Amino acid sequence: MGICASSEQLEHVHETDESIVYVKDEQGRGGRGMESGARKVASLFSQRGKKGPNQDSVILCQGFGMEDGVFCGVFDGHGRCGQFISKLVRDYLPFMILSHRNALLLAAADDDDDAAFSDDAAASSTDSSGNSSPQPSASASAQMLEEWRQACANAFAAMDGELKLQPNLDCAFSGTTAVCAIKQGRDLIIANLGDSRAVLATMSDTGYLQAVQLTVDHKPSVAEEAARIKRSGGRVFGLKDEPGVMRVWLPGENSPGLAMARSLGDMRLKRHGVISAPEVTSRRVTGADLFMVLATDGVWDVLSNEEVVSIVCATPRKQHASKAVVEAAVQRWRAKFPTSRVDDCSAVCLFLHDHTLGTAAAASAAAAAAARKARRASTATPPAS
Repeated sequence: MGICASSEQLEHVHETDESIVYVKDEQGRGGRGMESGARKVASLFSQRGKKGPNQDSVILCQGFGMEDGVFCGVFDGHGRCGQFISKLVRDYLPFMILSHRNALLLAAADDDDDAAFSDDAAASSTDSSGNSSPQPSASASAQMLEEWRQACANAFAAMDGELKLQPNLDCAFSGTTAVCAIKQGRDLIIANLGDSRAVLATMSDTGYLQAVQLTVDHKPSVAEEAARIKRSGGRVFGLKDEPGVMRVWLPGENSPGLAMARSLGDMRLKRHGVISAPEVTSRRVTGADLFMVLATDGVWDVLSNEEVVSIVCATPRKQHASKAVVEAAVQRWRAKFPTSRVDDCSAVCLFLHDHTLGTAAAASAAAAAAARKARRASTATPPAS
């Protein structure tokens, strides 16, 4: 058995850098580089570090799930086969998520057909005038988000299972992280596994730019993660020369020293508490939300959430935003860890509105200033008569 994911209506377009893939649908949304409107949607960039082949992979899919739907993801491979695993997951996981979501939709449609034969009174109500009207059992938006959450959970489990079946791919001590964002209209679904990260840039009510971390880094230093690993017989400790970095070790041998608590792959550790279950959250996009940044830990190890958001806002052209973030991270690596090899660094900037960052920030700041002025006016003491 091998990976099976339908992509008949989607076309992969590889950049010159094989770590980056753009996907367009049969109507031509998306395309090579940042053409065909893609520059209005996202900016992608990946740079190899000094540790060997680039094990990071990034992807942007347009027309995902709906006409203006978007999927973007960042994958950070590790271990001897990490670069192959991250690219395999990048190429198949989006379509596995879509396939599982479609299966849930079909199941829901079958349930609706069955419900049509049930007592009609249970699906209707009578108002004060005696007119009967259908009442939905739950919010359509909430149901859609739940379908995506379930689809992500199912797809990650299926992807991890498929990795075991790949011939000539050793996943015993190799794997990848995955942080993905799905935009469906005004709804965002974020699925995270490992220590890559998603951060949202938004304007506060007082007109200040804020960085909101949307994911949790699944590090062995997190108490809940460490407890699960220890219950399963795994060990968690840091090496003497890096005491601040907790790692996962097998019960009876000092390997592999995995610096994350969740991943796809790493099959020898799956019996000892390392899991492939993502954390899936959702958020409704507001007018104050400007963009999201998904990036590998090579970026977050040296730049704060606030620094990354500020770098993107300060970049004059949208399509250069992710490159600016990665270049800043590489420069910081060289200054902060001069004796260490620079890690692979990759980022995706997903823009949430079809306007420039400067315009959005200015509009939000102006609105906040007007609100502050209105509040001051409403609380001011009236002049004496």
